[in-house]
Amino acid sequence: MAAPDYSHSLRDVSRYPTDLLKQHDQGIEVFATYKKVWNDGFGARGWKLNATIGDPEIIASTRQTGLRINTSVFVHDILDHFLSGFGISGHRSEAMALVQLAKRTGSDPRPDFKQLVNEDIMNGRVNGETLLTFLPDRMLALLPVDAELTNKEVISYLKDAMGADALVEALVDHFFMLGRKGKDHAVESWQKLGLIPQNATRTGLALQALLEKVDYEAESSGTDRLDVSIVLNNEECVFIVNDLSESVYHKTIAR
Repeated sequence: MAAPDYSHSLRDVSRYPTDLLKQHDQGIEVFATYKKVWNDGFGARGWKLNATIGDPEIIASTRQTGLRINTSVFVHDILDHFLSGFGISGHRSEAMALVQLAKRTGSDPRPDFKQLVNEDIMNGRVNGETLLTFLPDRMLALLPVDAELTNKEVISYLKDAMGADALVEALVDHFFMLGRKGKDHAVESWQKLGLIPQNATRTGLALQALLEKVDYEAESSGTDRLDVSIVLNNEECVFIVNDLSESVYHKTIAR
């Protein structure tokens, strides 16, 4: 059997469509949309990169951060997925993006990996590929040869063979392994865009500071929709926003 093709998880950032990302003298420009209510089955308020619109796995996010991480999911989607050249959704892409998030914020990705394992993989769900291409060879070797198993049957078989706790831990380790495979691609992607990878932490904090201001104003004003350009370079972040009292928001990336 031929080795599975994982290229669907990697993107060449220099080939993004210009309606999603532009490179120009001011840096790079990405495009996003805010809605008071998204008609996508979730009905959430918040922001989506235009690159994520139409992806059924993506829920709009706001300025809110978690207890462990000082930037929002929206910043994660921009820096750790889109600009790092990973797919916006899919478990393999998320593994790579969460390793970038950990590098950028100093957070431990293990709780997120364990949540993905318990909520999705242990229930036979994997996004972006099949379960059999996602699992490591050492687990595939435990399955009966030539048996046609459903995803849930595969997990049930592995639970019996390894024990549920051991399977969870092995899958978490697999997420770490997958995530580390994206490190070089992320660095190369930032460099292709003219961005300094070592600036990721400061860039994330600058983006978060702008998002907190713009999102608060959008929420307070009750606006239904905003179309936004986000310009990034190695010196500053800029939000260019339609229909707010201030149309341009600047934040210097501290050195």
